Amino acid sequence: MSVERSALTRALDAIERIGNRLPDPAVLFAVLLLVVLILSAWLATLSFDQLDPRTGAPVIVKNMLQGDNLTPFFAQMVATFVGFHPLGVVLVAMLGIGVADHAGFINAGLKALLAVTAKWLLTPMLITVAIVSHTAADAGYVLVIPLGGVIFMAAGRHPLAGIAAAFAGVSGGFSANFVPSALDPLLAGLTQAAAQLIDPGITINPLNNWFFTMSSSLLIIGVGWFLTDRVIEPRLAATVVDGELAGDAPGGELSQRERRALRWALASILVGIGLLVATAWPAGSPWRSAEGALTASASPLMQAIVPLIFVLFLVPGVVFGYVSGRFSSHRDVIEGMSKSMSAMGYYLVMAFFAAQFIAAFGQSGLGVLLALEGAAWLRESGLPAGATLTGIVLLSGMVNLVVGSASAKWALIAPVFVPMLMQVGLSPDLTQAAYRVGDSTTNIVTPLMPYFPLIVLFCRRYVQSSGIGTVVALMLPYSVALLVLWTAFLLGYWALGLPLGLGAGYGYP
Repeated sequence: MSVERSALTRALDAIERIGNRLPDPAVLFAVLLLVVLILSAWLATLSFDQLDPRTGAPVIVKNMLQGDNLTPFFAQMVATFVGFHPLGVVLVAMLGIGVADHAGFINAGLKALLAVTAKWLLTPMLITVAIVSHTAADAGYVLVIPLGGVIFMAAGRHPLAGIAAAFAGVSGGFSANFVPSALDPLLAGLTQAAAQLIDPGITINPLNNWFFTMSSSLLIIGVGWFLTDRVIEPRLAATVVDGELAGDAPGGELSQRERRALRWALASILVGIGLLVATAWPAGSPWRSAEGALTASASPLMQAIVPLIFVLFLVPGVVFGYVSGRFSSHRDVIEGMSKSMSAMGYYLVMAFFAAQFIAAFGQSGLGVLLALEGAAWLRESGLPAGATLTGIVLLSGMVNLVVGSASAKWALIAPVFVPMLMQVGLSPDLTQAAYRVGDSTTNIVTPLMPYFPLIVLFCRRYVQSSGIGTVVALMLPYSVALLVLWTAFLLGYWALGLPLGLGAGYGYP
């Protein structure tokens, strides 16, 4: 076993070295942008047989170097950057978190948490919180993952291991959750549209995979716990923590005044949550969607998650700051916000080039072409049902490396996979579950995932030499293990006939 671990460590170290020798992430995205422009110009001269299921028309690759495509791309460059989804999410959330951190509220809360939590339970606790954070849209990326580093460092453990464990739960286990999230009805709606190509009267329950995703959460926690404590953290033992947060681990006991301030701050959180619940509970609440749902992607509650995080960190941060004596005027509050924004300068540079690359890649049609060509190959391979399900997992994982959005990928390949498996007697619910496994497991190793540059920044704040190679080497064991074990779990779940979710089955009709 020690030889195997040594070989694994050497392999991961080699991946990290090679990855970190790549250009700076910002430059890498700029290079990839040029590659997309040139590749689109070449592929635009070719014709393809695949039909885009969203339009019914043949797939066309746009020549992004052609004048009527290139000039709008430049004209929209500012709007593309400003509209880059992770940018606003990160900056707004960090305003509130910055105040809470500057006031000392986060450190005080961690001291209190560590005083009542066994050190060996930190990893599963962190991964569990990361999984549940899916309910709040993208909150886990800007909240749970950086706190993973802080919590591990406070416990005397390597902060990069905490970031890796949290990232594995938030993104590697993206389709695992104990409670329903906005993703469930979104994917189910696309599955239903694809299934109705064969059976116009079929309906898909929005929670058709809920039992499977709940059970999968236990798998994600177990795999993440083992890998973090037995593989990732031992490998990081020789990695020196030398970044700007190297000396920020909270130490010592809370003073009496800090305890009092912490009680007042936590009380303010409870009041805030109570007000939110009271205003969201009524059937006619303005927090609900037009259909009356709180967790639908279109509901004001889900769309306001990041501003709510801002408020729910700002208020206790201000309360703690004044009660503890850290704040004496409003200028201290603004200073906390300013410090958090100044730390995001490097991320802004990366986000600019990442946004341009992702926009060009999407507009060119290259992602659509890759997804549909892969789906066509799998359809024509004539594999048995179990092997086809495994193929869907693997293809979804590969497409996930270049197309980030879960719903965008499923909108492309569901019209191929769902009818195909219905014709051999497998339900749309099972096909969707296979897609969700593949869609989750490779999130954590692709630099093209919109939040990947942010994870690089989180790591760099602890270890200055961190780069793309560092994060890929950290996360590759999770990705491979989850891809293999979660696929086997799905096949075993199917073989045992365990219920997938509400109103779901394995067979069709």
